[in-house]
Amino acid sequence: MIFVLSPGSDPMKALEAIAASKKRNLKSVSLGKGQGEKAENYIKDSMKNGDWVVLQNCHLAAKWLGTLEKLCEDLREQGSDLTKVNRDFRLWLTSYPTEEFPVTILQNGVKMTNEAPKGLKSNLLNSFSVTPICLPEFFNGNSMPQKFKKLLFGLLFFHAILQERRLFGPLGWVNRYEFNEPDLRISVQQLNIFINEYPDKTPFDALHYCIGHCNYGGRVTDAKDRVTLMCLLETYFREEIFTEDYKFSPSGLFYSPKVGEMEDYKAYI
Repeated sequence: MIFVLSPGSDPMKALEAIAASKKRNLKSVSLGKGQGEKAENYIKDSMKNGDWVVLQNCHLAAKWLGTLEKLCEDLREQGSDLTKVNRDFRLWLTSYPTEEFPVTILQNGVKMTNEAPKGLKSNLLNSFSVTPICLPEFFNGNSMPQKFKKLLFGLLFFHAILQERRLFGPLGWVNRYEFNEPDLRISVQQLNIFINEYPDKTPFDALHYCIGHCNYGGRVTDAKDRVTLMCLLETYFREEIFTEDYKFSPSGLFYSPKVGEMEDYKAYI
């Protein structure tokens, strides 16, 4: 199975969830210098015991792709012999489009892609399917649900705005940045921790630093882009967000809705 990667998409969390639901052992290796031998050993061992193997970023190992082509060809020849290839074995490959990728693997593999959502509405809805936001025990598990859910929606809006600004070229960002799900995932987890540990006073300074300067700002290389990012974050991470009449924009259409269940937020979106 071949995942054709696109900017902002990362199938690993979904693969891990699928493997866990099927009770399969998932072995993963990110290809690059010196990782070919490790990947080859994973494939040969897993063919026999039925584990799943994920080879990430095949485009980074152009010189090793010939070896991978030979391994896949052997798989085809031995596939009908269950003494050599376990029926449960799966080989997953992830790669950005590249001319070096072997044509025979593409011809004989199942190809799929996970496009990043387009549009503010799609982006917000998609965020509610990201782990751990989609987990009820996480979404409803904070000791201060009023604060947490208000700021959580503000964070999701912030994440969507950052991605949508890329459509406007240098008017949106001087340089093009690949803000993606891992940035959102770690920010959500930090938000949960900070709200739990500081129930009396929301630590906005710490949140601005961790989320703005570190998680998302770690990708930003232009000084004006950093100012823009921090101004955007301060629109959604401020004391006024806890009041019902605070709006994200003069139109009044965009705001953090009343605290409720996940379906309430999806209905608002």
